[in-house]
Amino acid sequence: MELKELQDFIKVIAKSGATEVKIETGDLKLTIKTPPKGKAATHTETTVVQQFPMPAQMATMPQMPVVPQMQTMPQQPVQQEAKKEEESANNYIEIKAPMVGTFYRKPAPDKPNYVNVGDEVTPGKVVCIIEAMKLFNEIEAEVSGKIVKILVDDASPVEFDQPLFLIDPS
Repeated sequence: MELKELQDFIKVIAKSGATEVKIETGDLKLTIKTPPKGKAATHTETTVVQQFPMPAQMATMPQMPVVPQMQTMPQQPVQQEAKKEEESANNYIEIKAPMVGTFYRKPAPDKPNYVNVGDEVTPGKVVCIIEAMKLFNEIEAEVSGKIVKILVDDASPVEFDQPLFLIDPS
């Protein structure tokens, strides 16, 4: 196929309104795709980048070095408190999430929480609900003890094996 024949062929296809034409003859494989009429304007996007001129005074102004200010605070009491918490945390038992889902502390918005800090729990007592795929699963305590800390906020997502509560078994 010569160039002139090819150009005439493309013009005929454009006038016909066809959006896609494939031709295979001998050595030649030709595919012509055009956007449908009326859609060509919707596919074009114009991006306008606006630049503001920088005042000459600001352009020549030297950069001021930023020096971080350090505050010195006694670290001893903070470290001692952290050690005490860590030691006592080692004695606590964690209730962990058995599944991925949304953690709820109460059975319904108008109902009271299952447990609060300071409450005593026994094995089998429901401590929270985890919603997974529109199913509400009650999570029960497996040990007896006192709730020391609630580690997750109400109505927040939890991961598998994420600690939910700390229980003091003593």
